Amino acid sequence: MNTSVTASTPLDPPKFDLESYIANYKGRTRLERLYLIGITSTFLGVEALKMLIKEAKQGKDVTIYMDGWAAMSRIAPNEPEAVRDDQWIDATNKSNAAEAASLEAQLKGYKNNLIKESIRMGNEDLGKHYEATGQLALAFEAYSRMRQDISMPRHVIDVSKHIIEVSIERKEYIAVLSNVQKMRGTVLGPDDEKVIKPFCHAAEGIAQMHAGQYAAAAQTFLQTPPGMGLTYNTIVSPNDIAVYGGLCALATIDRNKLQKTVLENSDFRTYLEMEPHIRRAIQAFVGSKYSACLEILESYKSDYLLDIHLQKHVDELYTRVRSKSIVQYFIPFSCVTFETLHKNFAPPGKNIEKELAEMIKCGELDARIDLVAKTLISTPKANRQEIQQEALKTAKQVEREARQHLLRMNIIASDMEVKSHREGGRRGMGGGMAGELFGGN
Repeated sequence: MNTSVTASTPLDPPKFDLESYIANYKGRTRLERLYLIGITSTFLGVEALKMLIKEAKQGKDVTIYMDGWAAMSRIAPNEPEAVRDDQWIDATNKSNAAEAASLEAQLKGYKNNLIKESIRMGNEDLGKHYEATGQLALAFEAYSRMRQDISMPRHVIDVSKHIIEVSIERKEYIAVLSNVQKMRGTVLGPDDEKVIKPFCHAAEGIAQMHAGQYAAAAQTFLQTPPGMGLTYNTIVSPNDIAVYGGLCALATIDRNKLQKTVLENSDFRTYLEMEPHIRRAIQAFVGSKYSACLEILESYKSDYLLDIHLQKHVDELYTRVRSKSIVQYFIPFSCVTFETLHKNFAPPGKNIEKELAEMIKCGELDARIDLVAKTLISTPKANRQEIQQEALKTAKQVEREARQHLLRMNIIASDMEVKSHREGGRRGMGGGMAGELFGGN
């Protein structure tokens, strides 16, 4: 199993009950989530691995059973589940090989008879078998072969859905995005559209989030139509849509747009109601209660570090939300002490100074640090009205000088200039006028 652990590990017990949480999922994602919790959480690890081993032995995937057993033997070697069941392993491997051979033989017969529909279904059966046994690369190939034998739009949806689910399991998100577009390009009836759209948004949002495209992921999750239910809990649950969308929105959308884009979004509200703490965090941010927002998020961080899709992105998303909070908080002030900032924004066990320096360096925060006074000082800015007035004054001065130069050039060109001289108490007209108008001698 290629589930990996992020650098951050949960320090507090999660708020969810494991059985209630895992009941939201089915298929391989259920086993993968149990495995991640098992190797990550010091509070639920043993319980999760016990559930994983029990469920794995009810299926066909020997590899995931071996992963669960290996983790259990390290974490709790005295538990009964830490004893490897070699008899089950041998029997399951033989059964899997026999079933694969039978399905391959059936498919070969379909190909010889040139029955396209049977060939398509044969590849689908083979793909499902390989997916159930954990051979995801072979499952991907079998599902991909279905495409050459499709005969109706519904088949396009079936093929793309299979490939998307396997690609998410394999963490190949480019393939996810490609097949989402294929599904969206397929003409379906209104009833089918209502069922397919939530799946497309969920899959696309996950792929964008894993690519670090948090702003795009936020928009995708926020546009997920209601009515997803548990139809597609082979990849995510409706609760996940609320959490992923809410966190990505907090991290990327301006504060003055969050109210309309998220809280007043009738479609997303359906999901947001399932995770009221996410709604409270967004409301706190919109209401300029930044420390309250961060406190809510921090209290659920242990839960998010146990999520297979969110785990690697928790620290980055939290950092972005915290940076936005600091910027918004600092706007009305010319000077704020480190003590105040640390109290309101510092992550547990960390100092805020390094993060402030990084924000200034990246241009996120227009300020400077006074290490002696331990303060954050805003960069002096000229008043906007003063700048405009100064610009208008300069423009008028330039215009006046330009007119004077043009007038002098016209006088000279017309030979109307009279040089200054004094004879008999008389003064030359041209010289005096030119001197007064143009600063001449």
